[in-house]
Amino acid sequence: MADGNNRRRPESFSIDSSYRNAMAKQIGKEHEMKGLVLAIGTVVAALTLTYGLGAASASSSSGTRTKVGVASSQLGRILVDGHGHTLYLFLKDKNGKSACSGACAAYWPALIASGKPHAFAGAKASLLGTIRRADGRRQVTYRHHPLYRFSGDTTKGLTSGQGLDDFGAKWWVVSPAGQKIVSASSNPGY
Repeated sequence: MADGNNRRRPESFSIDSSYRNAMAKQIGKEHEMKGLVLAIGTVVAALTLTYGLGAASASSSSGTRTKVGVASSQLGRILVDGHGHTLYLFLKDKNGKSACSGACAAYWPALIASGKPHAFAGAKASLLGTIRRADGRRQVTYRHHPLYRFSGDTTKGLTSGQGLDDFGAKWWVVSPAGQKIVSASSNPGY
């Protein structure tokens, strides 16, 4: 029974104390979970930033122009970047605009230029250009086709993306004339 100071009985205090202890434990667990979620989010953000910067530096090095050239392969003469990696066009691209972003761009990185692209070894400078991607970067085009590399082509000379039907359309190697090459190869390399 309470007196004039509104004090509770001791047993009421022990019930409140147990409830408070249980609530404190629950809050502590929630706090730990929030910390874990925050830590995981931080790691994911760091990895995403690292991947994005790595892809950007692989696409175009500062101080050097992005290059497009020609190399011989089992598919004939094809376009390659300045490192000899095969370049592809995506049939889903329309009116000179890229239809590849998000997961598509992770598998098929756009050939990015920080300035005017440079033609070498048989590529035609008059067919080179750039478009502005949704992320603001400039993607190299050849005869108005946005150009891509394939993540499966880990070394120069590979054409393992040839004819794949990914992200809603086919991917084809590009000829020096800016046309898709549709012949298949049993061996995915030069």
